[in-house]
Amino acid sequence: MSVRRMFATAAVALLGGFALATPAAAHALAQPSAPLVYGWTPDRVWATSAALLAGVGVVIGGLARARSAGRIGNGTGKRGAIVALVAGLIAVVNGGLVAVTADGGPGTGNGIVGGYLALVLGLVAMVLGGLARASSRRTADRSNPSVQA
Repeated sequence: MSVRRMFATAAVALLGGFALATPAAAHALAQPSAPLVYGWTPDRVWATSAALLAGVGVVIGGLARARSAGRIGNGTGKRGAIVALVAGLIAVVNGGLVAVTADGGPGTGNGIVGGYLALVLGLVAMVLGGLARASSRRTADRSNPSVQA
């Protein structure tokens, strides 16, 4: 047997083995490890409410940031900055608790996706609130000439 024929036979056997093993592997991968849950579960409600609170915090933080920079409104954005900081903190804590207590991944009804979304949006809300708070202090100091820096 020539070397070329031996390599060709080995290549055909290898490819044939993969071709026969592919449907079995695809069938094994298609089987879900846990049943998918499509309805509202208590964990999903908890995670979704935390994510919605974080979204509200991001919007309020963005508006407070724009107000403190003098782009909209007459105020300094101080209240909005505090609201964004508090909403972001609550969302981060609740999102973290959902993520830590979840037993499975996405689709299992544990709210893991909402928990991570609440974590990320809560951090964004806290950053926007902190920036607005810092800008509102500088704006308030500039508007009051009696305050010495």
